[in-house]
Amino acid sequence: MNPIAQELNQIIEKKNPHIMEMLSNMGRNLFFPKGILSQSAEAREKAHKLNATIGIATEHGETMHFSSVMGSICSIQPRESLTYAPSFGIPDLRKVWQDSLFKKNPSLEGKTISLPVVTCGITHAISMFADIWLDPDDVVILPDKMWGNYNMILNVKKGAKISHYDLFSQNLGFNLEAFEEKIKTEAQQHDKLIVLLNFPNNPTGYSVTIEEGNRITEILAGIAETGKNIIAVTDDSYFGLFYENRTLKESLFANLCNRHSRLLAIKLDGATKENFVWGLRVGFITYGCKIEGDPMAVYDALERKTAGSIRGSISNASHLGQTIVLRSMQSENYVKEKEEKFRVLKNRAGRIKEVLSDTRYKEAWDVYPFNSGYFMCIRLKSVDAETLRLHLLEKYGVGLISMGKRDLRIAFSCLEESDILELFNIIFQGVEDLKALNE
Repeated sequence: MNPIAQELNQIIEKKNPHIMEMLSNMGRNLFFPKGILSQSAEAREKAHKLNATIGIATEHGETMHFSSVMGSICSIQPRESLTYAPSFGIPDLRKVWQDSLFKKNPSLEGKTISLPVVTCGITHAISMFADIWLDPDDVVILPDKMWGNYNMILNVKKGAKISHYDLFSQNLGFNLEAFEEKIKTEAQQHDKLIVLLNFPNNPTGYSVTIEEGNRITEILAGIAETGKNIIAVTDDSYFGLFYENRTLKESLFANLCNRHSRLLAIKLDGATKENFVWGLRVGFITYGCKIEGDPMAVYDALERKTAGSIRGSISNASHLGQTIVLRSMQSENYVKEKEEKFRVLKNRAGRIKEVLSDTRYKEAWDVYPFNSGYFMCIRLKSVDAETLRLHLLEKYGVGLISMGKRDLRIAFSCLEESDILELFNIIFQGVEDLKALNE
């Protein structure tokens, strides 16, 4: 094992040995290299005459560039857009995002969390999490309604076992009973559990209520109390898009932080969906755990392992993307712009609920609970979802996503409010078409 990795491991082991137990084999071996990167950093600080360390091209004291490239970027200088960003991310962006976490999650007050490490979008954050914390045959607990790419990242690539519970109970809320039973069952067979919590949920658009969120936290803390190690990962891709009063408006990460020494909270989020900049690919990984004494040495070690994983995969996330996000968040119009877009999506969700209150749809489908995010789902009663999807696409030019035998996902994030009634009328007509064919 590299001596730098050994040093990081010793820091973690001394402060909280349970976190060392949670790291994957790769995670234990990860470190941030001192070599070229650290020597370049020293040169930037002290090489006042000539600096021949940087792996980029310069000209006349500036970053070398094409005018045709900079003409598209406009106001951002080459040094803020074309150069390599640190593997940890731009320092100012990391701090601004951390500050925003405290503003958006009041329950973090008085708690200490790591500085977020920047990833190339949230999908990359999930992949980096998997490298650092997952070994083959580890168990990841997820609901039956989940984003399909979890399977590719966690099961296909890492070899982890995905264990499902039913997301919804019969009273159409979060299925706390199934969740608790699944946690307890897997805890009987494993000393380490990974629980992935995705709210607002993709594909259903459901977020837990305040009461449900509190109970989830109690369940996980209770299992940690029995001597099991729990890694609670919050995929907060659609954070902030909460449309109803009873919905928990904070990330579960905020309540899970500092609850128990055997409970590690990991927050995966980003500007991708929150700030509507999908193609800029800016995500974050943030850690929260209970550490005796000053936790900063442990957080620094985890940040270095995370940056080492990023360095060993993509080197660093886009400098240009990070700069654009940073400038936006520092803009005086940022809060107003965010509120305006939130209102647009909330109104669309409200219009869907209004349209679907029409009783004539009840013979065709049930509606899964939704109160947040980009999506909602219906469960068809009499026709196959994929058959209907193809029929709607070919006859009516309407595109939806089928999942399993009966479920259809509708992304209202890309629907104008004025199109919602027409969409559901077309879906209903498609169901009637297929029923007529089967008679």
